[in-house]
Amino acid sequence: MDKIKLIESEFTKKEVPVFGVGDTVRVMTKIPEGPDKVRLHPFEGVVISREGSGARVNFTVRRVSYGEGIERVFPLYSPAIDRIEILRTGKVKRSKLYYLRSKVGKRATKIDSGETKTQ
Repeated sequence: MDKIKLIESEFTKKEVPVFGVGDTVRVMTKIPEGPDKVRLHPFEGVVISREGSGARVNFTVRRVSYGEGIERVFPLYSPAIDRIEILRTGKVKRSKLYYLRSKVGKRATKIDSGETKTQ
């Protein structure tokens, strides 16, 4: 077996939920506050991209706070991430949602097309 895959299999044992681009997630990150004290800090937003493979998977979460857009890139198998909660799933047709950077208000948070489909 490939030596890189053996090493990666050690890091990918962590249970992570299955989520994709367009989903609204809450990432609980560990923040050390002392020598033996850790606090959990949530970061909630829309997943606008996923990239990488194996143990090198990264995902970008975007949120708007006080009128400013904030994006944060998380390594999926980072020991600093305690858990990932999926709040809402989104239906998207693109793999990267970078166009949300130019959207403001409800248009930036509403991922679904919002149109009623007639057949």
